[in-house]
Amino acid sequence: MSKFEKVPVSLLIPCKNEQRNIARCIQSVEWVDEVFVVDSQSSDETIKIAESLGANVVQFKYKGGWPKKKNWALQNLPFSNEWVLILDADECLPPEAKDEIRAIVINPDERNSGFWINRRYFFLGKPLNHAYFPNWNLRLFKHKLGRYEMITDHSTDSGDHEIHEHVIVQGSSGKLHSIMDHHAFPTIESFVEKHNRYSNWEAVVETSTTDDESCLQNKKVKGKRKLRRIFRKLPFRPTLRFLYVFIWQGGIWDGWRGYVFSRLHAQYEYLSAAKAKAILRSRK
Repeated sequence: MSKFEKVPVSLLIPCKNEQRNIARCIQSVEWVDEVFVVDSQSSDETIKIAESLGANVVQFKYKGGWPKKKNWALQNLPFSNEWVLILDADECLPPEAKDEIRAIVINPDERNSGFWINRRYFFLGKPLNHAYFPNWNLRLFKHKLGRYEMITDHSTDSGDHEIHEHVIVQGSSGKLHSIMDHHAFPTIESFVEKHNRYSNWEAVVETSTTDDESCLQNKKVKGKRKLRRIFRKLPFRPTLRFLYVFIWQGGIWDGWRGYVFSRLHAQYEYLSAAKAKAILRSRK
């Protein structure tokens, strides 16, 4: 594909040891004008694969606190384009996203500075069509006008990238029709490893911030954030989390994988609550 055919958007991929995923991610959006891979000292073939596909690899060394990887990249990388698209290494876009995004960045609607993308989770190799779907994330935006929210600047022992923070843009935002695939959990072990770290983040947030949702520009995401704050005060949180994913979201229609996914989220909720309680007890 020639430079002329490229879509004038910069791709940002934060990663570490993603040799299994990085090629699929980059190749799904081979039409972007430039690719930045922000790496955290990978010890596998991630860098080699990314560079072979034309990516600019930049190393990020986390020093604790804030900013984390994505916000650091937004503040420091020399983007050639006004618009930036952010994908995790285990995410990819469908072919139809090319024309949709091209129309946005070449003939921009001045009302919108960013666009939300719906995300479909893959669990044990297959898509979940009900549990955690829809799942909206603001990933395409004018890079000078968007930054990830800072929910907490405390140490969370959850890694060097943003967990559940969303991008806040100056101006209004719209939605893409394309759906992003998220190959986050190919195995049960991968879910457990990630959510053990994520529960560290949840526990710190629960015990140290108000988790303000007022700046979020998607009403559904804002509503879920508000419900999350209420949910943290309820008893039997693991059971309620299971019922929410399995019954309310329809995980039951995803079959056995939906059941396991729901049970694992109940375990995640238990870890988050237990770690938050441990933090509070340590302050006495």
